[in-house]
Amino acid sequence: MIDPFSTAQQIADLVRTKEVSPVEVAETYLDRIERINPAVNAVVWLDADAVRAAAVRAEQAVLRGDPLGPLHGVPVPIKDLNSVAGQPNTMSSLAIRDTPQTVTDPDIQLLLDAGAIPLGRTNSPEFGALTVSENARHGKTRNPWNPAHTSGGSSGGASAAVAAGLAPVAHASDGGGSIRVPASVTGLVGLKPSRGRVPAFVRGWEHSTTEGAITRTVRDAALMLDVMGRADRLAWYSAPEPGRPYIEEVGADPGRLRIGLLLDAPTGLPVDEECRKAALTAAQALRDLGHDVVEARPKMFSYEAIMGFTWTIISASTYAIEVDDPDAVDPYIRRRRETALEATAGDYARTAARLQAESRDVVAQWGRDFDVLLTPTTAVVAPPVGPVYDEANSDPDGPRATETRMVSFTAFVNIAGLPAISLPVHTTADGLPVGAQLVGAPYDEATLLRLSAQLEPRFRWYERHPDDAALTGAAL
Repeated sequence: MIDPFSTAQQIADLVRTKEVSPVEVAETYLDRIERINPAVNAVVWLDADAVRAAAVRAEQAVLRGDPLGPLHGVPVPIKDLNSVAGQPNTMSSLAIRDTPQTVTDPDIQLLLDAGAIPLGRTNSPEFGALTVSENARHGKTRNPWNPAHTSGGSSGGASAAVAAGLAPVAHASDGGGSIRVPASVTGLVGLKPSRGRVPAFVRGWEHSTTEGAITRTVRDAALMLDVMGRADRLAWYSAPEPGRPYIEEVGADPGRLRIGLLLDAPTGLPVDEECRKAALTAAQALRDLGHDVVEARPKMFSYEAIMGFTWTIISASTYAIEVDDPDAVDPYIRRRRETALEATAGDYARTAARLQAESRDVVAQWGRDFDVLLTPTTAVVAPPVGPVYDEANSDPDGPRATETRMVSFTAFVNIAGLPAISLPVHTTADGLPVGAQLVGAPYDEATLLRLSAQLEPRFRWYERHPDDAALTGAAL
């Protein structure tokens, strides 16, 4: 059996050199899912026979000497918001039937074309609309470091799966922090690509959501972006193609950079001291590496723009999702769908125009005032399981302060279309991971990967894993 905490790159290399078979790899993760998943509820749908069959086909390709993709034989779970032909896609909602899909989303197809083996589906909040992965259909996903706490959202099933060693990497998506927040609270690397970098079917949060992955290492983040970051000639827009593969940026010299340090949340809400420590720890490491780190007070989106985005564009996107049983959605989703009907086309157009105008001023700061912005990833350490979800349903129109604090430093990045990465640089006395975020210039994932690769050997986060015995209740 292989080490379940191996990286995707390591597994792909072992498969390619025939030191391990795809069947052996698949059995390793299927075994762990059976034993450990009940404690975290990360994987919410699994066809073990289909996984084994795919692994056999992958092994036969190796034995025949077929050309192998960069992820050949690597199991990758898919977030329960995206479609894979033959799998259901309920979007973690009771309102959608579990009918097998007939079409595979373009970003998922790229993973399959690279040789990845789909390893079930991971939990998400209903329609991806919360910062915790809890819903009436699949239940609550828990943090492998402490099951009393959340693994974040909306890619919380993905983060819990990778953190618990149920998969080497996991597909994820990010509309306001949904890759970076889960990565932060589970001790992982979460890269949100630039707008238009990864091809996708737009199901919601127009121009804000992007597809990606949650990984254990920076190299795997680069590998996954190389696989998924392909120009889509049929899309409304695509990011410019990189000058070279992203994997080549890992270890490349980023040069001496101007790093702007932002510790106060753009929302004006309080920031936990542990979250500030994460950013300050990263700041000192960057200074030690020779970069210039200075306090920054960047211009951010106005309150009116953020509220317009939340209650007009997000609500409209939620309403656009076709459901089989509207009465079965959770109260906070039902309220968002009602809000969408209350908004006019003019409201939507005015919000879009305001966001476009303000984005110009926000984005212009990169390269002018600083090269990279450093922040805490979240303004709050991983909350307990339950309260965020319960508060959303009990008061759908309420301020939901904890949820907002979770995305205080991440949501503006999506609206501006910028790339960003969360790195697990700090751990609380209670053992909960806390991340720091680096935000790059438009389409400049390369600099983020170079900088992150400089930090990785200093923190060695890939060596830390949750305790299996604590998750299963007995030594394994």
